[in-house]
Amino acid sequence: MIASTVGAILLVGGRATRMGGGVKPLLEVGGRTLLSRALAAVTDAGCAPILAVGPELDPDPRLRWVREDPPFSGPAAAIAAAVAALEHRAGDGGSDDDGGAEWMLVLAGDLPHADRVVTRLTSAASSAPPHADAVVLTADGHPQWLAGVYRTHALRASIRAATGELADSSCRALLGRLDITWLADEDGITADIDTPADLARMRAAFEEETVSESSRTLPPEALDEWALALRERFDLDAEDVPIGLILDLARDVANGVARPAAPFSAFVAGLVAGRAGGTPEQVREAVAAVVELAGDWKES
Repeated sequence: MIASTVGAILLVGGRATRMGGGVKPLLEVGGRTLLSRALAAVTDAGCAPILAVGPELDPDPRLRWVREDPPFSGPAAAIAAAVAALEHRAGDGGSDDDGGAEWMLVLAGDLPHADRVVTRLTSAASSAPPHADAVVLTADGHPQWLAGVYRTHALRASIRAATGELADSSCRALLGRLDITWLADEDGITADIDTPADLARMRAAFEEETVSESSRTLPPEALDEWALALRERFDLDAEDVPIGLILDLARDVANGVARPAAPFSAFVAGLVAGRAGGTPEQVREAVAAVVELAGDWKES
C-alpha cells in the first residue's frame, strides 16, 4: 500500500479485434470477469477515485465512468480523458478524493493477474525516490505502460506537454519522457489476453491453480480420517504412518526439486525403509536421506 493517496484508471474501451470483437473486460477467467478482478485489486489497495475509461459496463458505484474522445482512440487518449475528469470534478468543488490522489494506477482491462500487478506496483512505489514520476513494469525488456503507477502531477504535465491530438497516439509518446523506475516482471503477471488462444491458456492456468489450492487446503480432519482408514486396512500402528514427517518430506522435495517429485519421493522413502526393516527409526532415516538429497539438488 502506498502511504500517500492513490487512485486508479482502468482502461476498458478497446475493440478486441484480435478476439474477433466482443468486450474483453467481461470475459471470465477463474470464475470472475477481468473487470471484476481489476476492480477488486484496486479496491483492496485502497484506491480512490477509480475511473474506468470506456463504455459503461458495470453500474458498480465504486466506478466513475468516462470516455475518450473520440471513442476507441487509444490508451493515451483514454488516460487523458480520465485525468481531465479528475480536474473537472476538482474544479466543480468535488471532494479531496476526486482530485487529490498523489499517485494514479494505470491498468489495462485485460490483466487476469491484476491483483498481483497492483500489489507489486504499490509496494515499489511506496519506496520510490522522490524524483521518480512513475513505476512501470517491463516484460522481456518491453515497457508495460498500462501496468504502471504514476504521480498524478506528472500525468497532467505530460498531457499538457503533448503536441497535437492524443487520439491514436502511443503511450510511449505520452509517457516516455517521465522519470520512470522500471520494475521487471519476472513471473509473467502482466500477461494479458489478446487472442482466443491467450484466453484458453489463461483459463487452464487458473483452473490448475484452483485444483492445486484445493489440495493445499484439505481439512486436517479429512487427512486424519484417511490415515485411520489406511491403518485399519493394513493393520498399521499410528507410528507406522507419520503424517507430519511425510508431509514435510513432500514439501521439501516440492520446493527443492519439483512438485511432481514429491509423491514419487515419498514412495521411494517408504520402499527404502521397508527393505531396511520398516521400523519407525528406519522410516525417519530414509526420509532424512531423501530430504538431504533434495536440499543438495536445489543447491546444484
